[in-house]
Amino acid sequence: MDAARNDGSLRPMRAVFRHRLATRLWHWINAVAIFVLIGSGLGISNAHPRLYWGRYGANFDAAWLELPRFPAWLTIPANYNLALSRRWHLFFALVLGFGLLAYMIVSLLNRHFARDLRVRRRDLSPHNLAADVREHLALRFHDPADPTAYNIFQKLSYVTVVFVLLPLVIFSGIALSPMMNAGFPWMLDLFGGRQSARSIHFLCMVGLSVFIVGHLALVILAGPVNEVRAMITGWWRVPEEPRP
Repeated sequence: MDAARNDGSLRPMRAVFRHRLATRLWHWINAVAIFVLIGSGLGISNAHPRLYWGRYGANFDAAWLELPRFPAWLTIPANYNLALSRRWHLFFALVLGFGLLAYMIVSLLNRHFARDLRVRRRDLSPHNLAADVREHLALRFHDPADPTAYNIFQKLSYVTVVFVLLPLVIFSGIALSPMMNAGFPWMLDLFGGRQSARSIHFLCMVGLSVFIVGHLALVILAGPVNEVRAMITGWWRVPEEPRP
């Protein structure tokens, strides 16, 4: 597929198929789920905006972090309602958890992880890392020879999100559920106590938020129309390198 550039230049553009259906579905479901989970989580945090380590923590205990009270425009719902925030949080936590499970199964079957996200030793070489930094600073985010390939920073960030932050935020959330504690009491011990699980849950949310901000910034720099269209249709338009 070829198309002329819409900026008046004569450089052609070719379309490559970049995102499979499973990736696209999971991306948009995740976008909604994480948006609601962060908003409802901030609403829950407003009930007691202090974080502790260990098994116990209350008003007169020393907190390692005192959070601000988040404004209504950041929370779900937009007024303080702990019960409703918890209902929103629980429902979309289930969406996030089962969505991640389905995505992992499909990505193993279609070899998305092995093909696109596998981090090889040569990817981590100082020469390759320095070259990728230079390319990012020049706002060049794809390899002209293989435009569908993920660069090393994409691989590292996606691997961290899919295999570290999302599982941690899900299992620490499960550990915080009194209902789940009855069936799996060992999960709280695994995280070092309820307050430690709550702190880890919050830190994972911060990590995911930082990833989202960076992800959106790079989408804007790379061309938001092209990037969003690719995540809807699967097809991504890549400018051809100028020929000598």
